[in-house]
Amino acid sequence: MLDKKEIKKIAKARLKDAEVLVASRRYEGAIYLCGYVVELGLKARICRTLNWQGFPSTNNEFKDYRSFKTHNLDVLLHLTGIEGKIKSELFAEWSAVAEWDPESRYNPIGNVTLSDAQFMLSSASSLLAKL
Repeated sequence: MLDKKEIKKIAKARLKDAEVLVASRRYEGAIYLCGYVVELGLKARICRTLNWQGFPSTNNEFKDYRSFKTHNLDVLLHLTGIEGKIKSELFAEWSAVAEWDPESRYNPIGNVTLSDAQFMLSSASSLLAKL
C-alpha cells in the first residue's frame, strides 16, 4: 500500500524532475513524467475522497479494486469525485494532460517542442495543486 502522503511527496518530486528535464531540453521525458505526476495526484485525491490511508500497489491489494488499477487519467479523475470541478476550472490544463499515455515512453524523440513541454509542465503543476 502506498501511503497517501508519500504519493503526494513522490508527485512533487517527479514534477521537479520534469522541470529539470525541460531545462535540459529533454522534452519527451518531461512530458512523460508530467503524466505520472497527475496520475499520482489523482491517486492521492482518491485516497482523500474515500478516506483511505493509502492506494493499493500490489496485485493482491488490487484484488477487490480492479477498477482502480489503471493509468487512464480520465478514469482516475472520475474516481476522485471532483471531475466536474477540475474540468470546469482547469479545462485547458486537463485537456492537455488527458492526452497522456504511459505508452508514450516509446514515442520517437524530437516530436515535442519546448512550448509543448512547458504547457504540459504548467498544466501538471496546476492540476497537482488543485488535487
